[in-house]
Amino acid sequence: MSKRTLVLGSSSPFRRAILDKLHLDYQVAKPEIDETPLADEAPQTLVARLAEQKARAVAKQNPDFANAIIIGSDQVAVCDGDILGKPHSTAKAVAQLQRFVGKTVVFLTGLCVYDARTDKADVICVPFSVKFRNDLTTAELQQYVELEQPLNCAGSFKSEGLGISLFDSLIGDDPNTLIGLPCIELLRMLRKHQINPLAGDNSLA
Repeated sequence: MSKRTLVLGSSSPFRRAILDKLHLDYQVAKPEIDETPLADEAPQTLVARLAEQKARAVAKQNPDFANAIIIGSDQVAVCDGDILGKPHSTAKAVAQLQRFVGKTVVFLTGLCVYDARTDKADVICVPFSVKFRNDLTTAELQQYVELEQPLNCAGSFKSEGLGISLFDSLIGDDPNTLIGLPCIELLRMLRKHQINPLAGDNSLA
């Protein structure tokens, strides 16, 4: 039986950095999908759907991955019931952070582990909440954005860096979830496929 390949279906350098720390042997492929939300789609449903769609798209777009285990993930931030994406500009990043002052922002991360050989997908939505300081000033937020340039981050901050200075508290089971890849759940899902970095071999025959 041919050896299985583990694939991260994401172009995110943050997710790749997380996966590197897990001592897993994997490849990277960028999924090409339409990420537009459906009409009246709940954020939990959106991230779960897109995570699975990304994983399936990688398998479909790359014939070499027909036997692979593929990881797909998607994340949104939710504040006051609104879905917030990546700011892509300094002005939008500062405006997004101004909106968060004194509030709790929920980050929802969709995670999918897809077995391309069996066409079976394991999908979950993992929440993580961040309570922002209520004494943050516009000058502080502008300085933060200038220093860290979090323009490609949902929520306009990097919790693994200086972004931690913006918070009163973090609420969740796995801080990696906030960065974009919930490792506790991912490793649990991978163990179902006999992929375990603690077993000495993360490839499934």
